[in-house]
Amino acid sequence: MKIVQILPELNQGGVESIVLNLNCELIKLGHQSVVISAGGKRAQQIEQDGGLHIQLDVCSKNPLTFFFRVLKLRKLLRSLDPDILHAHSRIPAWLTLYANRTLHLPFVTTVHGFNSVNKYSEIMTKGDQVICVSNPVKDYILKNYAIDNKKVSVIHCGIDLTRFDPDRLDGKKLELLKSQFNLAEKKVITSIGRITELKDYETFIRAIALARKSDPNIVGLIIGHVRPDKQGYLNTLLHLTEELHLQNHIHFAEECDAMPELYTLSDFIVSCSKKPESFGLTLVESLAMNTFIIATRHGGPLDIITENKNGYFYEPRNVKELAHLFLSPSPSEKALRKDVKQRFSIGKMIDSTLGVYILSSNHD
Repeated sequence: MKIVQILPELNQGGVESIVLNLNCELIKLGHQSVVISAGGKRAQQIEQDGGLHIQLDVCSKNPLTFFFRVLKLRKLLRSLDPDILHAHSRIPAWLTLYANRTLHLPFVTTVHGFNSVNKYSEIMTKGDQVICVSNPVKDYILKNYAIDNKKVSVIHCGIDLTRFDPDRLDGKKLELLKSQFNLAEKKVITSIGRITELKDYETFIRAIALARKSDPNIVGLIIGHVRPDKQGYLNTLLHLTEELHLQNHIHFAEECDAMPELYTLSDFIVSCSKKPESFGLTLVESLAMNTFIIATRHGGPLDIITENKNGYFYEPRNVKELAHLFLSPSPSEKALRKDVKQRFSIGKMIDSTLGVYILSSNHD
């Protein structure tokens, strides 16, 4: 099959990771993979893995250029002649819907989040088949839109277990991370994700400050890409760390090229999102490295965490509860990875996605 995936851009994020993994694994299985996006830091990875990346503005929300971009996309799709169209976001889905009106190609959408309920978001339910990245996301769209349950599938994000493997750690990278962030002999609490208000890093920072009153050995890491329009929010977070005298105890970085090593060095990986996350890819990666996780009690993490076995829940914005969990002993459980192999392997994700593609192709 020739599959065309369409997403706004290729920077940091769960959507991008899924697209990159699908591209790589589809190529390995002998399929043709094309990815259309407005570009980004991770675009070159598509072609390094054997796919084709085509840069096109499928990101802008400007209504004045919408139909011009529809025509460009239709011309491109006609020349590519794919077997499946797979849209991963609302603007790409709207563009694809209109571009496909005269092409009649099988159309799949993936709902990656809890978007506002309106006509604009409803486009994600208009695929011949609809993928949801977690059961809470599926429940959300079934509750809010008139959509046939039979065309909705839950496919969890899969991870590359050869990359996230405790037996394949790079010792030099481990030591470099310890040195870079002064982590030697520290209790390390890490939160990973885009720098945005929805991630509620304020609660994370305040919980670190509170926990350090009982255990001064605790340090925090915040790893996340900063979009230009979020620089002000980052400045707010930096000011908060200064206000709480945490400049030397909470470290920020836009990216990390040693994620398996970072998970291993961390005592806990934390998701503090104030609104439900669609899934929680970094949580699964953490578990693959046998590192315990903490998350707010809603959204995608409900599909991942079995409380007290592989992680802890806390109520959103509850600084005291989160700080108390930071003070918990770091579990020495080494069987977390086994559960990830069973539930969240990239092989399982690919097999399930190909099954959806076949169903979409058989759609009348």
